[in-house]
Amino acid sequence: MTDYMTHRLALPLLQPGQAQKEMAHNEALALLDMVVQGAAVEAGLDVPPASPELGASWILGASPSGAWTGHAHEIAGWTGAGWIFMPPREGTRLWLGANRGMAVFSSGEWRLGEVHGKVFVEGDQVVGPRLDSITEPLGGVTVDAEARATIVSILEAMRAHGLIDND
Repeated sequence: MTDYMTHRLALPLLQPGQAQKEMAHNEALALLDMVVQGAAVEAGLDVPPASPELGASWILGASPSGAWTGHAHEIAGWTGAGWIFMPPREGTRLWLGANRGMAVFSSGEWRLGEVHGKVFVEGDQVVGPRLDSITEPLGGVTVDAEARATIVSILEAMRAHGLIDND
């Protein structure tokens, strides 16, 4: 980044004595409008749409062409003045309308629809990381003991995921 741009989003900064400051200011607002609570129509597109809707954005693919050439994996937005682009930064998130989920830029690539973490409802964890598989009871003469052990494993898994209480 230069002294003329912000470090994270590369927004243009106003300079002392700068002519036409409103242009830099308007460009910064357009870029913010594209990514703050951002939403994209589609991800992975390489060809600009013929008639883009004003204010619509796309996550570009690996080999963009036409007006998008040279902007692989960036966010492209259509304004009244033409296309604007923003390179994604680690952790950039956009709502992806086509997939009805989030797109997250992580480790140099867009990850679509992935969810990471835990889910809590009113302070209780209800979903967490996957646990080991539960062995099915097989044969034997003490089926009752095997069935009980399997049921205990199922209950432990359900408790670990917060699906039932730890009574």
